[in-house]
Amino acid sequence: MFARKTADIAEIALLTALIAVTGAFKLPGLFPGAEFQLSAPLAVAICSVFGFRKYIIAGIWASSIGMMLGTQNFFHVLIAMQFRLVAGAVLALGHNRTWALLVAGPIGTTIARLTLAGFFGQAAFAIVAAAVPGMIFTAAAAPLLVKTLRRVQAARQPA
Repeated sequence: MFARKTADIAEIALLTALIAVTGAFKLPGLFPGAEFQLSAPLAVAICSVFGFRKYIIAGIWASSIGMMLGTQNFFHVLIAMQFRLVAGAVLALGHNRTWALLVAGPIGTTIARLTLAGFFGQAAFAIVAAAVPGMIFTAAAAPLLVKTLRRVQAARQPA
């Protein structure tokens, strides 16, 4: 039992590091506001493979690290947590089927961007439209990352 808890803690720590590091990198877009984080497809894949509990704990820790390092502020964390909750809910409601994996990131991004638009009083369409390239990237990359993470999970030593 102790070995299992230790393995879970180590696994969550590694997932936290993956989310935190990939969240620090953004791919540039063709116009301002269209850049997107590499962490979005990875986050969806982590939730699908390792489950919502480990995913949300790792996400909270990753956001905490970002706040402590000064690379994130309250709004970053608010949007990231909303993305995580919505994407996790879509995966849960879709029972991790392929269609849910494909739409979880884009739906999470859309809801988070709509919240951002409402908070800052900006045009929602423009803010959501700027995120479309990232949504496409997330939908395309998440299934590939799921395959990779499943192999990683299968290679884990039994506790």
